[in-house]
Amino acid sequence: MNQKYEKIFQPYKFSSGVEVNNRIMMAPMTTYSSDDHGVVTDAELAYYADRSAGVGAVITACAYVMASGKGFPGQLSADDDSFIPSLKKLAETIQSNGSKAILQIYHGGRQSPPELLPDNQPVSASAVASKEDAPVPREMSEDDIQEVITAFGEATRRAIEAGFDGVEIHGANTYLLQQFFSPHSNRRSDKWGGTLGKRLIFPLTVVNEVEKTVAEHAKKPFIIGYRLSPEEGSNPGITLDDTLQLVDRLANQNLDYLHISVGHFWNGSFRESDRTKSRIVKIYDKVGNRIPVVGVGALHTPDEVAEAMETGVPFIALGRELLMEPHWIEKIRSGKEMEIRTTLSKKDQAELVIPDPLWEKLIGVKGWLPVVD
Repeated sequence: MNQKYEKIFQPYKFSSGVEVNNRIMMAPMTTYSSDDHGVVTDAELAYYADRSAGVGAVITACAYVMASGKGFPGQLSADDDSFIPSLKKLAETIQSNGSKAILQIYHGGRQSPPELLPDNQPVSASAVASKEDAPVPREMSEDDIQEVITAFGEATRRAIEAGFDGVEIHGANTYLLQQFFSPHSNRRSDKWGGTLGKRLIFPLTVVNEVEKTVAEHAKKPFIIGYRLSPEEGSNPGITLDDTLQLVDRLANQNLDYLHISVGHFWNGSFRESDRTKSRIVKIYDKVGNRIPVVGVGALHTPDEVAEAMETGVPFIALGRELLMEPHWIEKIRSGKEMEIRTTLSKKDQAELVIPDPLWEKLIGVKGWLPVVD
């Protein structure tokens, strides 16, 4: 192995006590490949098995904590104890190859398509549509809010019972936790909204519920991560200054890491005056001495990952890179980094062990991956 990549392979012990053997995580990516009831399929298990032999941890596609929060066809479910056997298969598949298994847990809120919901009615912090032609969600009542908070705790318990090494709370990508944090989607005047401080209450309460569940049910060290998006383009919308206050509060929780969801690691703010410095690095500068930060975004080669880690950011999550090259880590370790795929060939589905529903998306959505004939 080339010595310049040594930092990638350094082990790390999280504050929870869980240790990973390197600094690369598989980013959570929707697979569209569970069955209609939310049970993991054999094709999905094979996909994860092929990508979990090298990375330190695999963060799964998001699993919905309530049927009212389902966001995609073929989405994994964690909303009932009947899904524990399915989740157990997934955890064991990832762990059998040496990676830690982290279940991402989620509620889609107003982003949930009505046709996927039991009552065809999305819910959110307020009755504000995400865009002009989108469905208007129903504003959540106090009972609704408490039910969702409890559901995140129950999904965490199921992850523990299924043998996962951790959960990642999905507070990014405009889903429900972000909707409560955002001034665009949260127009409430009660204790759950209004000021920035009140818009923080719901996500922090979910974190507290997950932490309480881990303390009560986990018999061994268990990771809790939190994923967030640093800005919104809407006006009103989340600013980077808002997010710096959020991460300051999250750093006081019993979390193991913060995972920053952006398209490109090095991109600066698109709405602040300082547009040159990486938003991930700004967040790291704010709280990186208190909590590990996971960076992500358009880091394709080991040289690009090594350069990003020179900022001090201790972890990098790879998504599209592991779709195109499942053995990214192994090839670096064996000195074969020049053999890493950086494009997706239309002929390589079987070799890449990608389920049909996900393959159709990868090939059909222009610009998602560099597809070649």
